[in-house]
Amino acid sequence: MPKQSAGILLYRIASGRVEVLLVHPGGPFWAKKDDGAWSIPKGEFADSEEPLEAAKREFTEETSFSIEGIFTPLNPVKQPGGKTVYAWAVEGDIDAGAIRSNTFSMEWPKGSVKTKSFPEIDKADWFDLETAKVKILKGQLGLLEQLSRNLSQRNR
Repeated sequence: MPKQSAGILLYRIASGRVEVLLVHPGGPFWAKKDDGAWSIPKGEFADSEEPLEAAKREFTEETSFSIEGIFTPLNPVKQPGGKTVYAWAVEGDIDAGAIRSNTFSMEWPKGSVKTKSFPEIDKADWFDLETAKVKILKGQLGLLEQLSRNLSQRNR
């Protein structure tokens, strides 16, 4: 069965421009990756779980912030590998520098039989839409495009 994730695309209007919150995955694989490596806060969920509730839970687990507001559903996108990402856009603001993520453990260095813990998310930041389009995983680019269209239509 294909994997599915649910996440929140948090945005704010700052100095007249749209900015989105993206998170950078922790761990050694992602340590030196930047452009094309960032994501919306998201995580996998089971078929029995309500996707929006999973998105809110994952946002809190990955940032330590709870989120409220008007959640606008975006059309799901498929990432390479087949994972479907369900997302909701919501306007809000958090201190990106104050996030605290849950952790995961893995053998590191590989083959050492030693286990090391890493934060699931090692940092978060606000990006204007043009910069975010460079930073975000290519499979999630459609979420930024949808947000941009939705906000343009709202401001007509």
